Amino acid sequence: MPQHVGIGVKVREKENIDRALRRFKRAVNRSRVLRHYRANMSFTKPSEERRIADEKARRNARKHNRRY
Repeated sequence: MPQHVGIGVKVREKENIDRALRRFKRAVNRSRVLRHYRANMSFTKPSEERRIADEKARRNARKHNRRY
């Protein structure tokens, strides 16, 4: 997991603040900062993490084994 990453945007000359805010939100979404923050808000037991990972692997296997 990455350490603290500073995310920011510089407001360009003659740029609308709403547009800069939209660029900032896009940068935050791309860096997945909120996803890590929400994941760390509550403790998940290791057995629960393994169970979720196994379920995800099964779903992906079913998805990739489908015939068209």
